[in-house]
Amino acid sequence: QVQLVESGGGLVQAGGSLRLSCVASRSIFSINVMGWYRQGPGKQRELVATATSGGSTNYADSVKGRFTISSDNAKNTLYLQMNSLKPEDTAVYYCNARVRVPYSGLVDSWGQGAQVTVSS
Repeated sequence: QVQLVESGGGLVQAGGSLRLSCVASRSIFSINVMGWYRQGPGKQRELVATATSGGSTNYADSVKGRFTISSDNAKNTLYLQMNSLKPEDTAVYYCNARVRVPYSGLVDSWGQGAQVTVSS
């Protein structure tokens, strides 16, 4: 179990930028995979970006070249830098942490969600 607290959401005009932060209750070095997901109005939750403990990153095609996932281990914090925002990026963004627990396997923890609204 990992507690995740998100911040940085808000309202921005199309073409603008925002940075989301996710502070974990434990060292993110010990977390196998961390990532960002989003759920827009009337849509299913979808993957935005992930980062593994080995340094590998993955992005949804819709955000490649615009979004960057990064971390600061000293601050136990995961970031999502969002540039060139589009109205279709409007969604609630959720921070995710996946850890391997003995007998339980992989366990997911989620942040409370951060609303990102992009105006046209």
